[in-house]
Amino acid sequence: MVLKAERRRWLIIAIIFIAIVFNYMDRQIVSILKPMLKGEFGLSDSGYAWVLNIFTISYAVMYPISGWLVDKFGTRLVMFWGVLGWSLACIGGGLSRTILPFKFFRGMLGTAEPTNFVAQLKVVTVWFPGKLRATANSLCVAGSSIGAIVAPPVVAWLALKYNWRAAFVILGAIGVLIALLWKWVYRDPPADILLEATGNNNSAAIPAFRWKKLWTRKSLWGILLIRFVSDPVWYFCLFWLPGYLQEESGFTLAEVGMFGWIPFLVADLGAIATSAWSDKLMEKGHEPLKARKIMLTAVACFAPLCMLVPYIPNAVGTLAVFSIVAIACLSWLFTVSVVVAEAFPANNVSSVLGIAGGFGAMGAVLFNYFVGQFIGTMGAEKIFIAMSFLHPVAVLLLWTMVCLESPKAIN
Repeated sequence: MVLKAERRRWLIIAIIFIAIVFNYMDRQIVSILKPMLKGEFGLSDSGYAWVLNIFTISYAVMYPISGWLVDKFGTRLVMFWGVLGWSLACIGGGLSRTILPFKFFRGMLGTAEPTNFVAQLKVVTVWFPGKLRATANSLCVAGSSIGAIVAPPVVAWLALKYNWRAAFVILGAIGVLIALLWKWVYRDPPADILLEATGNNNSAAIPAFRWKKLWTRKSLWGILLIRFVSDPVWYFCLFWLPGYLQEESGFTLAEVGMFGWIPFLVADLGAIATSAWSDKLMEKGHEPLKARKIMLTAVACFAPLCMLVPYIPNAVGTLAVFSIVAIACLSWLFTVSVVVAEAFPANNVSSVLGIAGGFGAMGAVLFNYFVGQFIGTMGAEKIFIAMSFLHPVAVLLLWTMVCLESPKAIN
């Protein structure tokens, strides 16, 4: 029975991985097809930034709600409706004939997508013990960068062979099948697995903060600020790098399809390796939260390299620097979730991640607006310099504000 449950948890991780792959492919379609969509709908850079922000604002608002829904109604149900919802939104975007319905479906996409990540962290927390948690988390969340890797060639191929609408419709249809697969496979963990992962064999009996008490915890505010300042760098890589390569480095759409995936592959492999390293630090005697902090601090040292990008004379150098910066970004995105799982009770992790993810997305909204308004007038140099300081600030917040939180005697 235990062996069967141990196998099931890795199958669950595999399905989450696939879901996140298509989650990121669906959200990244607009960045890959940016010139094509700007021509189709008559958008300026500022107009394109608003399309991004409709998605991102919806994403930010729904993230905390999604976390509460997972803690309240369970992982299986909430994730099913989330995957189904964003897949239908992707299809709707491909069928849109004018900019208004297109914007509506991008908003719907942003509303549905956060369910994936808050559900994923709850799965990792209740199915995996601490010695496997960061590795398991990184393997399923690796779907984000794999999605970013495969999106450029797949989306470019579909758009060039058929049309831009086909990319939206086909990828959305695959997502509907993933939702059905999830509902068929997922089950809550048995008592022995839950005991190994959380120290309690009854999920209802795990101590937890009430919702309003979460907001009084210093660690929550630390994690919110960390996501607010660090997430925008990753969003820039996702939403602006493909267009930057075409408009500033001279890549064609076909060349973006051929080479635009490289930074995301490097980031994926690097972030899995850094997550495994943090698990190894724990095995060597570091307490879990400190192990995560040490790793995140080390990789943040590479993030300031992004200030070099505007001065690099060729696309090869640009891809190389973005690859290194992307390792830092994705390591933080992966492991800050594990920090949540180490710092808060299992029955609060989805809510905390949801609140934090909303703050991270709002940071990206503000940064997207700033980039869209000023990249043409201020120059790219100042944008990249601003980004270079964000992860060092996040390191300071991590060490000064985040600690182990216990609900005993608090509620």
